[in-house]
Amino acid sequence: MITAAPTLTTARLILRQPVPGDMDAYVAYAMSDRARFVGGPFDEAQAVARLGAMIAHWPLHGYGRYVMMQGERAIGHVGPLARDDDHPPEMTWTLWDGAAEGQGLATEAAQAVTRHVFDDLRWPAMILRIESGNTASLRLAEKLGATLSDDPIPGWSADVLTYDLRAQVRA
Repeated sequence: MITAAPTLTTARLILRQPVPGDMDAYVAYAMSDRARFVGGPFDEAQAVARLGAMIAHWPLHGYGRYVMMQGERAIGHVGPLARDDDHPPEMTWTLWDGAAEGQGLATEAAQAVTRHVFDDLRWPAMILRIESGNTASLRLAEKLGATLSDDPIPGWSADVLTYDLRAQVRA
């Protein structure tokens, strides 16, 4: 069964399911220094595989990440990712294009997806994993109402902070 994502809209963005047509924009991001906080930069084959995994996440799990569209331009992705069965899904976001930074677009998108997940899907919680040096994402986590976890996830670097995001405390 293939699950189609509902399209979410905000004042300035359309959030839609990722498609193969996002390849050029995603690969350019993934091969750049912009991907440094998510384990990159990646080579082209790795970038293609990562977008393929993002596309496949929807039919495999029934949910996934959305591509942020500003007009006709794909500028990033946002949404939950299943990493394992021992923890709630991880809320993620990334702006693919540096020109989109500093405008509150990632915050707008993350708030829309968080509302959808908690209000419409009625999930109780998500987690966030953020490298301690990623100050922009740390600020966004605070705007969402996430709190630093007292229970870091084993096996992750000490530089990766784990946050809890719960339905009752989100922004």
